[in-house]
Amino acid sequence: MKYPYIAYSEKVYIQPVFKHLTGDPLIVDMSVHSPLFDTIDVRDQKGFQTLLETMMKDRHTWGVSSYLENRETALSQCPQMVDEQRFYHLGLDIIVPLGTPLHAPLHARVEESGYEAGEGNYGAHVLLMHESPYFETFYSFYGHLNRQQLPKVGTEFAAGEAFACIGDFHDNGNWFYHTHLQVITRKGLDQGYLSKGYCAARDLGQMDDICPSPLSLFKI
Repeated sequence: MKYPYIAYSEKVYIQPVFKHLTGDPLIVDMSVHSPLFDTIDVRDQKGFQTLLETMMKDRHTWGVSSYLENRETALSQCPQMVDEQRFYHLGLDIIVPLGTPLHAPLHARVEESGYEAGEGNYGAHVLLMHESPYFETFYSFYGHLNRQQLPKVGTEFAAGEAFACIGDFHDNGNWFYHTHLQVITRKGLDQGYLSKGYCAARDLGQMDDICPSPLSLFKI
């Protein structure tokens, strides 16, 4: 069975990446039409974090920002993204407090665990491989983590077991507190999408085979 159809299998039990999320999430619009960027500098991530906390206070305990969202405005100061016109977000941003632990959604082995330096990059990150007799092998990627609490490559985790934590600005590429959850197929890994969190408009038609929606993997 191919991902994302594993979500409908009675033999596959997907566990929450973040435990005990309650209530409705704050939906954070980071698209080109978002009014958020009318009031704050797109690269002022500490200011953006303060704004998110104000928006969430007494109303939401967590938030999300969309898969395939066009973030041309947010990426306007990233030369490589502009040169390659890669503005479409290939992950689901899950917004939770600093230090919140992440849990493996399925039995997993750590294929990549490292740190990408530079503002606007992934910072500390982990790639998990998911294998099972019930579905085709695929990978899940998590960015913007705590650099001091990364697992070693080759470590195996049971579904539901904690493997990393949300990182601070100096660990996470200078981003607001969240993880970028991206699903990558073997084809996507072969085509270099471990290092690509965005695609160009011309590539959208093939994303189901390369970086399909992570929504099926994200349970609460």
